[in-house]
Order: sequence, then C-alpha cells, then structure tokens
Amino acid sequence: MGDLVAWHRPFVYREPPFQREEMSILEVCQAIQASAIGTGIRESEYLFPFIEGTHVLGLSLSVGTVMWFDLRLLGKIMRNIPVSEVFNQLRPWMFAGFVIMLSTGSLLFSSVAADAYANGYFRLKVLLLLAATNVIVFHSTIDRRRAEWDKAPVPPRPARVAGFLSLILWLAIIIAGRLFAYAV
Repeated sequence: MGDLVAWHRPFVYREPPFQREEMSILEVCQAIQASAIGTGIRESEYLFPFIEGTHVLGLSLSVGTVMWFDLRLLGKIMRNIPVSEVFNQLRPWMFAGFVIMLSTGSLLFSSVAADAYANGYFRLKVLLLLAATNVIVFHSTIDRRRAEWDKAPVPPRPARVAGFLSLILWLAIIIAGRLFAYAV
C-alpha cells in the first residue's frame, strides 16, 4: 500500500492558455512567443537566420513569379504568349513559394509574436496582406472572361489595373516586412 501512495500525485487543474475567454490579442502573442517553438527559434544561434533566409528565398520565388504574371497582365512582357499559358507555367512556382513563405513566416512570427504585435510596420504588413486578396477578386471577376482576351498582346483595362495593384501591394508588403525586420 505504501508504494501506491508514492505514485499518487495530486491533480492540479491548469487552464490551457488559449481557452480563456478574457485573453487579449497581446496575451495570445505573448503565449505564442513564450512557447517552446517560439523560444527555441529565438534563442537558437543558427535556426532563426536559417528560417529567415528560407523566408526570403520563398518570398523571391513567390513574389518574383507573381511579378512576371503581373507584368504580362500589364502587357509589358511576353505579349506573344497567351496569359493562360504564362499563368499555368508560373502557378506551381507561385504556390511553392507561397507555401514556403507562409510556413517560415509563421515560424518567424512565433519567435517575436509580442514584439510583432506592438510594431506598426508588422501591422501594416498584415493589413497589406489582407488587401492582397485582390487575387481572389481578379480570379472571380476579370479572369472569368479570360478566353475573350487571353491572346491579346495588351489585356483589357481591368486586367491591367489588377496587375498594377498586385505589383504595388507586393512591393509595399516587402517594404513593410523589411522595415519590421530592422525595427525588432
């Protein structure tokens, strides 16, 4: 009977950090930053720079190919190649770069989440990323009639406007991201 007492531990209920209703966004960010993943990345001599470098490479891959497509929408390059062919060739690279960028960006955020929350450049970047959902508007409106203008050397004005807005948004996102990186 004495052996059973040695194995018995009193049960102490601890509320999981993300299930409290009164947790503010800042507290959520602090919990993310204090997590094992956030702390491990932040305190590692090599992991943070490796993830950040991979993030920049993913950004180059994704945004670089998006820019090629946007320039085609503007009618500035590859005028003799149908828009659909340009998009179909670039889509796997855009997607792969986006997945790399999103996963590494999430890891980087976990290491500085509370600092990021308080940083104006990071908030601007998130706002601009939300605005970059113009791709959904493009594909659900203008792009539905692509067959009408697919082979045109210069696409119609709405497609050119979408390409121009995409270029401006991605440039602004990159600038805000770099300013955030140097401010933290």
